[in-house]
Amino acid sequence: MKKYLKMIFGTVLGGILGYSYYYFIGCHSGSCPITSNPYVSTFWGILLGFIIFYPSKNKIKNDNPRNNN
Repeated sequence: MKKYLKMIFGTVLGGILGYSYYYFIGCHSGSCPITSNPYVSTFWGILLGFIIFYPSKNKIKNDNPRNNN
């Protein structure tokens, strides 16, 4: 359950940051394909937030009996 909350938090945070990037920094002339559209910018933020907060396996199983004291 904790890993799903982490993924949801990452996607929401990414969406907020993606829209904030469009609003405060974005290209308003229309020549920038990602930052000139709020939907595209928000989508990329959600995608990056999901990828960054996606749970990964950090535990490495050590099967060598000499190292297990």
